[in-house]
Amino acid sequence: MSRLKELIAELCSNRVEFYPLGQVAHYAKKRIGVSQVSEQSYVGVENLLQNKQGKTAASSVPATGAVIAFEAGDILIGNIRPYLRKIWLADCDGGTNGDVLAVQIDDKGTLMPEFLYYVLSSEDFFLYDIQNSKGAKMPRGSKEAVLNYQIPVPPLPVQSEIVRILDNFTELTAELTARQKQYSFYRDKLLSFDGTDIPLVELRSIVKKSCSGSTPAKGNPDYYTDGTIPWIRTQDVRFNEITEVDGYITEKAVAETAVKWIPENCVIVAIYGATAGRCAVNKIRATTNQHCMNLEIDETKALYKYIFYCIYSKYDELISRKQGARGDLNSSLILSLEIPVPSLEVQKRLVHVLDNFDAICSDLKSGLSAEIEARQKQYEFYRDAILTFAATGEIIAKQASKQASKQASKQASKQAEYNGLIRLCQYVFGYVLLPLSEVSVMFRGEYITKKNAHVGDIPVILGGQEPAYYIDKANHNGEIVVVARSGASAGFVSYWNQPIFVTDGFGYENIEGVTTAKYLYYILKNIEADLNAMKRGAGVPHVSSEALGKIMLPIPDISEQKRIVSILDRFDAICNDLTSGLPAEIETRQKQYEYYRDKLLAFSPAD
Repeated sequence: MSRLKELIAELCSNRVEFYPLGQVAHYAKKRIGVSQVSEQSYVGVENLLQNKQGKTAASSVPATGAVIAFEAGDILIGNIRPYLRKIWLADCDGGTNGDVLAVQIDDKGTLMPEFLYYVLSSEDFFLYDIQNSKGAKMPRGSKEAVLNYQIPVPPLPVQSEIVRILDNFTELTAELTARQKQYSFYRDKLLSFDGTDIPLVELRSIVKKSCSGSTPAKGNPDYYTDGTIPWIRTQDVRFNEITEVDGYITEKAVAETAVKWIPENCVIVAIYGATAGRCAVNKIRATTNQHCMNLEIDETKALYKYIFYCIYSKYDELISRKQGARGDLNSSLILSLEIPVPSLEVQKRLVHVLDNFDAICSDLKSGLSAEIEARQKQYEFYRDAILTFAATGEIIAKQASKQASKQASKQASKQAEYNGLIRLCQYVFGYVLLPLSEVSVMFRGEYITKKNAHVGDIPVILGGQEPAYYIDKANHNGEIVVVARSGASAGFVSYWNQPIFVTDGFGYENIEGVTTAKYLYYILKNIEADLNAMKRGAGVPHVSSEALGKIMLPIPDISEQKRIVSILDRFDAICNDLTSGLPAEIETRQKQYEYYRDKLLAFSPAD
């Protein structure tokens, strides 16, 4: 039996009492001067957010007069259409105005603010508020009607358990929405090419042809009746692939007006008003109206889908360029956008990755949007059902709790998300430049002297090419790369896969899935002279862990790292194996040379 079911059976055997809101709460009445509020603590209807998302900082605060004071724990509700869904459980004291209802609970020992917040967030309350709002141009909610709304008031333990369950769902919905933002972050990160030598070129240099369309005269039915030619308008341009449209025109319209055919796979940018800056790709041969700018991409230079994603990622820059009272764009503003243009192969991999992101974010059948929508509906269903306290309400609560637990177990750590971004960049670019501090875990050596240690078989790594001496204890087991810290050997790199004692040096362990220890060894060994040159200070110069941590290293994916290590290991064997490798051959040649040298120089006395 669930905890909620137990509480309802124990404490709500006679069902739950309902009261008019006005019997358990009231509107805030106290007034304070505007000097007592700030942009963070002033709340108007404009900075309340829709659908329980809280509030933002106010863009402006009244300059004079007084405002209605609210306190932490009050519930603030928008009181003007279309803002009746705006609701916030205040987490601070502040001030508001008459467009917002500040509901204060009479006795928090009877009614939890969090519970009342969920009640007033319900669809039932919203519909009730809508039905009772009055006015023509800007209808307002009825303050009297709101106070008459019937509120369930179960015992506090029941309220607390319901709040806990619904909080879990709120967190899940927020997590899913955040995942969409994360995908947008990945897209923009992949298309930034910061710190690379990828050339930036104006969009016009990779566009084969650009044009805009036209709108045939609306009053001429011959241009529209029984039309079969797709006619794209700005409402069809929604950061999408256009495969079908609502508008069609006739062949006569194309023949007699400025409408132009455009081929498949053009990048279309809306240039009109509120839609300006949005982009799409037409997957059908079509025509457009004059508010669409159509770009035919020269695919010997760039892939059309890659350019679509580049323009998509620059939406904020585009809308910042809008001009005029209506906020329009023109061909010059669009074609002067600077676009990074890597090789076609890199573009192809980028498109593959971003297409997958787009499917996850936008596919209403199987993608993240569907999951968010389903989770939101599920959350609202449980919220509204649980607040009715129907006879089977406890079963619903049990299902909700189980689902919440299941979803919570799937949340990924921040490190895993970061590792995912690394793998994406590796897939697209072949490698990614990252600081040593982000691809390894540093292990700092411990101070020790030979005098205060016992002899054993554990090597002490002090900085030289060989162990300084051997003792009977280790401070590290397993694979590690050690960089000497000070003296003439500062920066010397060594690799160990046995118990060791690191003293005057820094150890670097690989991060699983990001690097291998042997690859770290080889890449650091390759820049050993640079590491030595980093030492600073008089007396005994040394390298710092901070400086080492900032070294940028090229990190390919794990399989490529292993391939590189395999090759270098074989070279190492050839160069260092004293029995069958190059040193043995050198030794043989040296002996041969010495034999001939001695023979040549062994002059016999003349007869």
